[in-house]
Amino acid sequence: MSARRVWTRRLMGTVFSVHLIGHVDDARADAGVQAFFAEIDELERIFSPFLAESEISRMRRGELLPEGADPRVGEVAEACRAAEIATGGRFSATWRGGFDPTGYVKGWAVDRAGGAHLAPLLELPGAIAVGVGAGGDIRTWTAPGAAWSWHVGIADPRRPGEVLATVDLVSGAVATSGVAERGAHIIDPRTGEPALGALSVTVVAGTLALADVWATAGMVAGTADLSWTGAEGIDSGFVVPQEGAVHRGIRGVELEVVAAA
Repeated sequence: MSARRVWTRRLMGTVFSVHLIGHVDDARADAGVQAFFAEIDELERIFSPFLAESEISRMRRGELLPEGADPRVGEVAEACRAAEIATGGRFSATWRGGFDPTGYVKGWAVDRAGGAHLAPLLELPGAIAVGVGAGGDIRTWTAPGAAWSWHVGIADPRRPGEVLATVDLVSGAVATSGVAERGAHIIDPRTGEPALGALSVTVVAGTLALADVWATAGMVAGTADLSWTGAEGIDSGFVVPQEGAVHRGIRGVELEVVAAA
């Protein structure tokens, strides 16, 4: 059995955990993980609308102009505009007045900081894989040629504590949006009304930023439209409706419908 080292830190309002698989006895592993946490902390202080002195909060109050903000703010704003277009308006970082990239920035931050500080750990002797858990979302990297895959359980929102399905992931991401923990908090930005077409949506994709965006957009789409699973970079999506069958789509095609028990 492969060894596993785990580090945890509370950031962005949730618990982040980093898992390093393999027999790695190298101080660079801990240094890389701490650098990852430090970058996430830095990005939170720039982007969090819940911190009064973040750049996003100052922009929303009119105290900071976009051109005077950190260059990464412009990068995220452009990505959010592209995501709004790609999702047909089902995702938006501006619909509530002012710029709020909360639904995008956590996944983007994990991709960015993980790519810079965690993925390079796979070059250390004995390293097999490294992954991040962030509030139920997962981002992983696995060494080329390694006989390893991450077994990611998808929670069943109808049966707390039970697993709906398991996804085998090598390098990529899994994100879930739903109502089980926070209620009907996802809003259709086109109407301003709560998205009630599904209990949860789980997306498997190449990056966590992409998976996060489409998990939110999928909640807005509900079961009426699974064509979004054909978007570039998405491997598959699971939609659990309020009642009835669970839907699974791969590349825009509904391949199977699992009857509810």
